[in-house]
Amino acid sequence: MFRLSLLKGGIIHLKFLKMERRKFLKGSALLSGLYVLNPMDLLASSKGKNKSQSQDKAKNIIFMVSDGMSLGTLTMTDLYARNILGKSTNWMNLYLENKVSRALMDTASASSIVTDSSAASSAFGGGIRVKNGRLNVGENGEKHLPIWQEWKKKGKKAGCVTTVTITHATPAGFCINSTSRNAEPEIAKTYAEIGFDVLMGGGQENFDAKLRKDQEDVYKLYQEKNYQIIRNKSEMNLIKKNQPLLGIFNQDALPYSIDANKNKQAQNIPSLAEMTQVAIDQMKDHKEGFVLQIEAGKVDWAAHANDVSAIIHEQLAFDEAIKTVMNFAEKDENTLVIITTDHGNANPGIIYDSEATRKFNSIANYTSSNEYLLNEIHPNFTIQQIKDIIHHLHQIDITEQEAKDLQKFYSGLEKEEGLYNYKKLPYKFYAEIQKKHNSVGWISMDHSSDYVELAAFGPGSHQIKSFIRNTDVHQIMQKALA
Repeated sequence: MFRLSLLKGGIIHLKFLKMERRKFLKGSALLSGLYVLNPMDLLASSKGKNKSQSQDKAKNIIFMVSDGMSLGTLTMTDLYARNILGKSTNWMNLYLENKVSRALMDTASASSIVTDSSAASSAFGGGIRVKNGRLNVGENGEKHLPIWQEWKKKGKKAGCVTTVTITHATPAGFCINSTSRNAEPEIAKTYAEIGFDVLMGGGQENFDAKLRKDQEDVYKLYQEKNYQIIRNKSEMNLIKKNQPLLGIFNQDALPYSIDANKNKQAQNIPSLAEMTQVAIDQMKDHKEGFVLQIEAGKVDWAAHANDVSAIIHEQLAFDEAIKTVMNFAEKDENTLVIITTDHGNANPGIIYDSEATRKFNSIANYTSSNEYLLNEIHPNFTIQQIKDIIHHLHQIDITEQEAKDLQKFYSGLEKEEGLYNYKKLPYKFYAEIQKKHNSVGWISMDHSSDYVELAAFGPGSHQIKSFIRNTDVHQIMQKALA
């Protein structure tokens, strides 16, 4: 008995010593750097989610949409930022620093697995899937109350900021009901009737009596409701607090970011980040809180045009707005931030090539969008003039035959159709020429059915599951604000 007890005691003692030894070695290895640990775990522990991530209730919501952003657009922009600017994008840093909840999202509409922006925005804004082309109006004409309108009635301030017309489908999906997304002249009037607190973007054609078909002065409706109306970046310094704001900075959509220095008018148009900061400053002190939508609408337009320099720089402009929003939200700790897109578009991507990196990096030499370049070519241009302007703006040396083929589009022998291609410019043809020089390919010039990225930060973000429908986001916002 004695020998058995001693043996048992010895075994127990040896086990204890081994456990202690393992603890010691593990601790020593951590100090010496020999212990195998995922560096992302260390990064996450030091820069992880703040305490607001576990809260249920939010005072404010900021909803950010990079319209038409395929995963390839997010990828290319981050690679461009790393390779050319020497840093990762703010969006990707949110993932690297483990600051957000992340999901894949199904973007379908009621009429198709490929949505348009109005149906996609209605899924967010109204919480239901409607047919493409509609805004929060169901199949039988039933109207679903848009979330910004609902919370405006409940006492919060509400606003939208965009780089396209403020009456466009994405902002409108959070704000109004309409059987047609194209009813922008009417949407401009509806905004005034509801009384949203901040509206900034383009679209003077829907407000100015001289540009509207019915010649109604819609600006006057806003003035009667005590709105301060601004038309350029300089006037942003004159904005008064606690007074509703309408900022209309261009006749149509705002110019592409990469073209901002091409004319004086464009230089006096605020960036998306600048508009975002003004919108937050206008509403952040309201005791009942605020809801704000921010849209990089021209990411979608650039995708429709297969315009690689435009899409990367528009996404970078959106990324600067993310920085502005996160600077506020991290300090505030009462704001739910949702960053996503409404659908993919054209699915751009970098194609394998032995010199893919060098070719892709050559996009840094582009000093204009394709849109700007192609508008600079005129029917009377010689073959050499076409070659010269492309070399001047994009540092690409095209062949004699390519210049001749481009010339056909300006002489009327060839033409291209396409959304937002009002002048029938050869977007697709030129993108195919560029592909040999930048290794970027496109699957189409239109929307796709891809699942898309969504990131959420702040109170209520823990509700995000790994895979969601676009309508789920509406419920998440409602639950966070309830």
